Amino acid sequence: MARKISYSQAINEAMSLAMTESSKVITYGLGVPDPKGVFGTTLGLQEKFGIDRVFDTPTSENAMTGIGIGVSINGFRPVMVHQRVDFFLLALDQVINNAAKWRVMFGGISNVPITIRLIVGHGWGQGPTHSQNLHSIFSHIPGLKVVMPTTAYDAKGLLLESIFDDDPVIFLEHRWLHGLESDVPEKSYRVPIGKASLLKEGSDITITAMSYICIEAMHAIKELNKIGISCDLIDLRTTSPLDWNTIKRSVSKTGRILSIDSSSGSFSVASEIIAKISMECYDSLKCAPQRLALDDMPSPTSIGLTDQYYFGAKDIFRMVINILGKKEVPIEKIFVKNHPHDIPGDWFKGPF
Repeated sequence: MARKISYSQAINEAMSLAMTESSKVITYGLGVPDPKGVFGTTLGLQEKFGIDRVFDTPTSENAMTGIGIGVSINGFRPVMVHQRVDFFLLALDQVINNAAKWRVMFGGISNVPITIRLIVGHGWGQGPTHSQNLHSIFSHIPGLKVVMPTTAYDAKGLLLESIFDDDPVIFLEHRWLHGLESDVPEKSYRVPIGKASLLKEGSDITITAMSYICIEAMHAIKELNKIGISCDLIDLRTTSPLDWNTIKRSVSKTGRILSIDSSSGSFSVASEIIAKISMECYDSLKCAPQRLALDDMPSPTSIGLTDQYYFGAKDIFRMVINILGKKEVPIEKIFVKNHPHDIPGDWFKGPF
C-alpha cells in the first residue's frame, strides 16, 4: 500500500530493506552514523544492523573507495556515502580505472557491485567547490551506471535496483529533493536502471530533464498549459544508460526537443541527446533542437551572481515559447518568488 513519505525517508527505507534482504550489503561513509544521518537517509541503520555493517570512515576518500571495490570483488555489496559529490573527486582513480574497468578486464567472470551515493545541489552561497553537478563526467565513463532519481518513489526503487546490480553505480541525490514527498509503497520494489519516466504528456514539444530540474520543468509546463502549449516531459532517471527509445518516440510525435541539463552545457548529457536526435531523428524535427544548461564557468558564491547563473521554471517557459514562435508573455508576473532564489522554497530549512 502506498503512503506519502519524503525522498530521504524513501532512501532510508531502501537501505534498510537491502540490508535485511542480504547480509552482504554494508554501508559506510563520512557522517553515516551521525545524529543527522546524511540528510536523514542513514538514520537508525547502525542501531538496527550494528557497527560492523554501518560505520563512519576516515577522511580518506580514495582509500575508502578502494576498500569498497575490494570487498565488492569478494562478494559484498557496499553502499558508500559521500555528503558532497565534490569530495568524491579524490576517488576518481579508483572508480574510473578500477571499478568501471574490472568486469571487462576479467572477461566478465568478476564484477564490482558497489553503489556510491553522492549529494549534489546548490544554494546558500555554496560556491564552485561545493555545488558541482558532475553527472556528465560519470556518464562519459564506460562501465559506470549513473542514476539520478527525482521522486521519492524512484529514489527507493532505483536505490534497491542499484544495490543489487552487479555493476558499479553512481547514485546522485539533489539535496533540494530530500524533503520532497510522494506515494511510496512499504514493500520492496525495483525501478529498472536505464528506463526513463514520462512525467507529463503533450504534443507540442519534448522536454528532457533529470533530478531537481524536473521539478522546475513541471512548474513551467503548468504555466505553458494555460496558454495552450502541451509538453512531453521525460525524466531521464538515469543518464547512463540513457533511454533512447522513450526520447526518440517522443520526438517523433512532437517534432521539437528542449534538452535541459543542470551541469555546464558543453560536453553535457544534454549535448549528447541533441547530437543523437539530430543524427537519428532528423526527418522528424520541425526545428533545430535546443539545449538549456549552465554556463561554462565555475558556479559563483555571491547571491548577486548566482541569480544570473542558475536557471529555473521561468527560463524553461521562455525557451519553450521562443522555440514554438509564440508571442512573448509577461513572465515576471507569472513566476513570482516570495523567497530567495538560492533556495527552492520557504519549506527548505537545510541542511547545507
